[in-house]
Amino acid sequence: MTPRSWLFVPADDAARLDKAAGRGADALIIDLEDGVTPSAKAAARVNLRNYLNENAPRLREVGAPKIWVRINPTPELFQADLDAALVPGLSGIVLAKAERPQQVSMVVNRIQQSGLPDVGLMPLIETGLAVFSVADIAAVPGVTHLQVGEADLRADLGVTFGREESELTVVRQRVVIVCAALGLPAPIAPVSVEFRDLDLFAESTGRLARMGYVGRSCIHPAQVDVVNALFTPSDDDIATAARLVTQADAAAAAGQGAFVDDAGRMVDEAIVRTARRTLEMGMR
Repeated sequence: MTPRSWLFVPADDAARLDKAAGRGADALIIDLEDGVTPSAKAAARVNLRNYLNENAPRLREVGAPKIWVRINPTPELFQADLDAALVPGLSGIVLAKAERPQQVSMVVNRIQQSGLPDVGLMPLIETGLAVFSVADIAAVPGVTHLQVGEADLRADLGVTFGREESELTVVRQRVVIVCAALGLPAPIAPVSVEFRDLDLFAESTGRLARMGYVGRSCIHPAQVDVVNALFTPSDDDIATAARLVTQADAAAAAGQGAFVDDAGRMVDEAIVRTARRTLEMGMR
């Protein structure tokens, strides 16, 4: 199941990294890219490698956060990043500023050469070219997830957000559609710089959840609980979905393709699929 909350942590900050696994996030994205200055990248790689090696047993425990690493987008940098990141216990690689299928394929090949078959790859869609090419990027064998990186995208496009953030709705929905079309998990929602006004952050996150996203990246631990709550179905939602699935199974056994539920609504397979998804999300 796709994690709900993904907390970014810079690899050059050992103190923050040591505390990150206890912040309640389902996944950590240890950052070697924009969160680390160019002069600190070499030290950050050493710090990352030490952290992964020292914490490997703990990170494999049930309930421990999944560990992903965001790498730099250019081959001269991401090769060194991958040398540091590709160790047992790693869940995946986040490729910053992915723009071309060839670039993504280079990272896939390096992951495959590492002998770690379960490492995923999540390209970040952060530029106009990436939005234009997103279907080709997502179709590269080895890509397991997609995420939108809106800070860089807004800078690239010259977009300024209003409260509703509607200026990038077409991009957000396009990425959801591409994932569905190619059989990938629903995408991860972009970060928000809003970590003090958590009501505003929750409003934004709720919109993304309604659009089909299943999790969100966080830049601050204060955002994690909000994301976890909004991407976890309520007990009532789970109970309703369970009843609907039970009714659907009974209807199918009776040879019915559609049926009327407890609320008097006509239900077919499309509605039942949504109920099954709710149950899957409730199992996290």
